Amino acid sequence: MQSPFLLENESAYRTWRSRKLQDYPADVAELIVEVGDPRKPTQAEYEAILQVCRKTNMAIYAGRTGADPDKDIPRLLGQRLGLERLDCNILADDDGLTSLKVEEGASRQGYIPYTNRPIKWHTDGYYNSPDRQIRGMLLHCVHSAAEGGGNALLDHEIAYLLMRDENPEYVRALMQPDAMTIPARVEEGGVARPDAVGPVFSLYPDTGDLHMRYTARTRSIAWKQDAATLAAVAFLEKLLDSDLPYIYRARLEPGMGLICNNVLHDRAGFSDDESHHRLLYRARYYDRIAGTGVGEVYGL
Repeated sequence: MQSPFLLENESAYRTWRSRKLQDYPADVAELIVEVGDPRKPTQAEYEAILQVCRKTNMAIYAGRTGADPDKDIPRLLGQRLGLERLDCNILADDDGLTSLKVEEGASRQGYIPYTNRPIKWHTDGYYNSPDRQIRGMLLHCVHSAAEGGGNALLDHEIAYLLMRDENPEYVRALMQPDAMTIPARVEEGGVARPDAVGPVFSLYPDTGDLHMRYTARTRSIAWKQDAATLAAVAFLEKLLDSDLPYIYRARLEPGMGLICNNVLHDRAGFSDDESHHRLLYRARYYDRIAGTGVGEVYGL
C-alpha cells in the first residue's frame, strides 16, 4: 500500500504533504458553499462542496431552507455525497438521525450533547467498536442558540501532518492498537458497552485513508502509560489549544450544516431563551464522502 500515512512511505508522504498544503484555505469563509436546497443540490453546488471536502475533509453548506425541520435536508444531501450507512446509536431517533437539543429526560441524563455545556475536542464515535468506526458525519442546524454554540474545526489529516513533522514517533505511538481506551459503560442492567480499546490514528485497509479516534476528555478515558504515548498526547493537546491557522471557527445558523470525514471538532457552551432553542440534526456514517479518498484526490 502506498498510503502516505504509513511511516515507512516517506516519499509518498512528502508528495502528499506538499499537495495537501498547497492553497490550503486560510479562512473558514473558504469552506462555505451556498446551496439553494440541500435536498437537491445542483451539479455546480455538489461539485463545489466536493472540491472543498477533497482539500480539507469538510465543507459548510449555507442552505436557504432556514428553520425547516425536514430531516430529508441532511439525509438527502448526505446520500448525494455518498453517505449511506447510518450509525443508529442508542440515543438516535427512530430514523437513525439524532436531534441534538437540551433535554432533561432521564434517558439522556449525563450525555453532554444533550446539555448546553461545552464539549471538548473529539471525533465522533471514538468509543465505537472497530467494525463501527465513524468515517463521515453531518450536522444540520434547524435553530441556533440565543448565544454561543459555535464549533472549532480541524482537519484530522492536518493534525497528523503537524505531529509527523514534529516527531514521527508521536504518530507511531498513537498508531499503537492499545493507545487509547474508553472504559466500559455500566448501567443498571449491566455492561451497556465494553471497553473500547484502539489506536488514535489508523488506516482503512481498503483505501489507505486516515482515520482518527480521539477525545480531549479527562474522565472516562485511559491513555497507554508509556512515555511515547503520553508525549504524543501532550503535543496534540498543545496543538488543539493553540491559535493554529488551520483551526476554523464557525457557528451554524438555520439552514446551514457541516459535512465532513469526521474531522476534529468541539462545541462552545450556549444559552437558549424563549425564542431560541438550539436544535441540530446529527448523522453519523460508516462511509467517507465519496470521491475524497487519498487515492482519488492525490493518485497515491
